Amino acid sequence: MTQRALDSSGEQTPGPSRPAMIDAGAELDPVHPMEPPPPPHRPDGLSTAEVAERVARGEVNDVPVRSSRSITEIVRANVLTRFNLIIGVLWVIMLFVAPIQDSLFGFVIVANTGIGIIQEWRAKRTLDSLAVIGEAKPTVRRDGVAAEISTSEIVLGDLVELGPGDKVVVDGTVAEADSLEIDESLLTGEADPVLKRAGDPVMSGSFVVAGGGAFTATKVGREAYAAQLAEEASRFTLVHSELRSGISTILKYVTWMMVPTAIGLIISQLVVKDNNFKDSVARTVGGIVPMIPEGLVLLTSVAFAIGVVRLGRKQCLVQELPAIEGLARVDVVCLDKTGTLTEGGMDVTEVRPLNGSDEAYVKEVLRTFGASDPRPNASLQAIIDAYPAGEEAAWTVTDAMPFSSARKYSGAAFTESDGTASAWLLGAPDVLLSEGDATLAEIEQLNEQGLRVLLLARVRGDDLDAPGAAAGAAPTALVVLEQRLRPDAGDTLAYFADQNVATKVISGDNAVSVGAVAGKLGLAGAENTLDARRLPTDPDEMATAMEQNAVFGRVTPQQKRDMVAALQSRGHTVAMTGDGVNDVLALKDADIGVSMGSGSEATRAVAQIVLLNNSFATLPSVVAEGRRVIGNITRVATLFLTKTVYSVLLAILVVCTQVEYPFLPRHLTLLATLTIGVPAFFLALAPNKERAQPHFVRRVMRYAIPSGVIAAAATFTTYLVARHHYTGEGALDAETSAATLTLFLVAMWVLAIIARPYTWWRIGLVAAMGLGFLIVLVVPWLQDFFALKLVGTTMPWTAVGIAVAAAALLEFVWRWVGRRFGM
Repeated sequence: MTQRALDSSGEQTPGPSRPAMIDAGAELDPVHPMEPPPPPHRPDGLSTAEVAERVARGEVNDVPVRSSRSITEIVRANVLTRFNLIIGVLWVIMLFVAPIQDSLFGFVIVANTGIGIIQEWRAKRTLDSLAVIGEAKPTVRRDGVAAEISTSEIVLGDLVELGPGDKVVVDGTVAEADSLEIDESLLTGEADPVLKRAGDPVMSGSFVVAGGGAFTATKVGREAYAAQLAEEASRFTLVHSELRSGISTILKYVTWMMVPTAIGLIISQLVVKDNNFKDSVARTVGGIVPMIPEGLVLLTSVAFAIGVVRLGRKQCLVQELPAIEGLARVDVVCLDKTGTLTEGGMDVTEVRPLNGSDEAYVKEVLRTFGASDPRPNASLQAIIDAYPAGEEAAWTVTDAMPFSSARKYSGAAFTESDGTASAWLLGAPDVLLSEGDATLAEIEQLNEQGLRVLLLARVRGDDLDAPGAAAGAAPTALVVLEQRLRPDAGDTLAYFADQNVATKVISGDNAVSVGAVAGKLGLAGAENTLDARRLPTDPDEMATAMEQNAVFGRVTPQQKRDMVAALQSRGHTVAMTGDGVNDVLALKDADIGVSMGSGSEATRAVAQIVLLNNSFATLPSVVAEGRRVIGNITRVATLFLTKTVYSVLLAILVVCTQVEYPFLPRHLTLLATLTIGVPAFFLALAPNKERAQPHFVRRVMRYAIPSGVIAAAATFTTYLVARHHYTGEGALDAETSAATLTLFLVAMWVLAIIARPYTWWRIGLVAAMGLGFLIVLVVPWLQDFFALKLVGTTMPWTAVGIAVAAAALLEFVWRWVGRRFGM
């Protein structure tokens, strides 16, 4: 699992990278450490007995990797909240001074808290099980046998093997190196790979970009460098989310409004008005409780938790929960072709000898070339499959240079069967050939068919690393490869096009070839290809080129990072997908990084979302979950905050006019349940395909404030009219009933607006809530329980008339706000 940097408060620290960008300071210095002498190299690794001894001594890599918070933390976070404390105190007071029906709001809070705990516990179980599935298992050599084990099973002195894409999981010293290049950018911030030789130190948190080797573990557990910041590993958390920060902002303002209003209401009801003490307390609490949007945080947590569970069922691991929200805001998706649009494997379709080369000789070169790399990439693996090495190789490998995304080729030197020495390069033709070479035209035709072409070239001399080796190489043959398209990639590209999300295909392959592949999958603008070697370096000009083109080839890892930054500079929210080490830098800097489960350990480490089933087609599900969460929470937040606004305004009006507060807690519990609680739960979990919009707080308050003002004005008007209409014993109950009717009808109209666009179940939901209130009004024992009984006909119809006028005003205001500011 990925390690996350957190600050002292437990929240993630901001920064461009997902893993910890560690400050190499005095205490943790990977650059100038006082290194002890390297341990002696033991090619066979530790013995079983030695491993057992080290386990007994506690020399095990036992850093706890936590994918989610504990049950205790879940319960504490859901129970010990500021508003739960306020409501809890008010609930206890009501239990002593009023009938049980005036304490119903407390039972609702208990139920809501229980639901939140259960849903987050379900999400925790899903996250934990997926974390085990997606956990990287390093290869460790023991008793001369290499085997994959869990990271937590590594002991001090273990010999850990490394290959391209592998992450260094503990600190150690290089014991074996075969052109081993390690990227330490996650530790030092330096993007250039470091060539490692035997005896060099390696730090946990770095990863292999080329070559291979093995290292001896010298620090494990909490002593390992990156592990010293891993006590708070990837958590179930909602921080650094516009949605969550917006809700926090709203709650802060609500608290500021609530405190002075509540104090004024208490003074008004308990001191100024000389009423029955218990009734005054009940009405005071009835005015304070609805000011608190207590269910808003719960519903947000539940919506995210259910999203995690839903995605978990589709084998999608969300390593940082805000990624669900973030991907919903994305307007540009950058795709790496290999492993995303195409499957990992390739097939050799043809070998074309050049310059009179003998075909049999070329195949022998390719056969031996395949044997030169113990960790072949997809292209070389296709050559190995086509030309497997025999039991007794006639040629021997004397030197090898692994493939690098930066140079775009690999190399090998042989001693042939007759004793002749030769050296070869295999890689991108347009890198190895001069610009005017006639062979490029032939290659261009193959690229236009979506085929991948490699050039086999002979090097003069045997120095593969010589600066001019590629320039002086003699073309010998073309190796034509066919890529396997993912069957679901076309539908996924079409989905993004329908959702107005721009798709950019960024690849290290030839641009024309990549464009042909994208064209086969129906990508809009696939014909607009650009060779990244011609990409401007100026960020603004690069951003323009990125917006004008859809396919980019011959892109270096650093360019991928620059391209993401260029798009972000234009205000785009960028998602990056990839599975290879060449994608790590871009994944790290993108707003959302998405890795394939079969991708390298390094890409899974920096990605926020890991597609464990390796299916690009899962991405629309993640987008849909994010849009569902954001769109629906925006809707229900408007409901909750409308209630907060009208509750605060009613309290202020009561204080200013020195009248009794019109409602008991039972009235507002009934209204909140029917117009907010039950419908909000269903609306929060409903499908929603609207693309997420920024400025959550502003958008919600534009509707909640006028709606709350209208509801409060209509309700208080009805209440004042009723106070003049009713006299004598029971007048206050009759006035409350009339005011409750108006408030219910206005709140129902707000719900009806928010429920749009209508579907059969949304209409049924609104109708069911209205029917529930009607039942309370007509069933005698419910009338008594909720103290709601309409007296006469004049005042109830007046209340309805005022509600109708308020509803018409609501429609006008909502449409004006929609036209003025947009939905």
